[in-house]
Amino acid sequence: QMKKQCDQKLLIRMKTECVPCSLNLETQCPAGYTKITNGTGIPDCRYYLEIKTHTLSFPGCRHHCMKEFEQPECCEGHWGPDCMGK
Repeated sequence: QMKKQCDQKLLIRMKTECVPCSLNLETQCPAGYTKITNGTGIPDCRYYLEIKTHTLSFPGCRHHCMKEFEQPECCEGHWGPDCMGK
């Protein structure tokens, strides 16, 4: 019995919004995502504050998140919704 279904594992990565590093400890990833950074996250971004007529930019932190996702796919020589053979 040949396998008909050969699902592909996909990793989806995303980054949370940039916030002051001191506030980033509490930041959670969206539902279904796993946080892959610790503590205050990674200080690789800038966030903006508008004060009256000026916009100020400050260094901030964000977290990296990932989600494993199985994409259904048929094995070679099979196709269709039920992965039927030739």
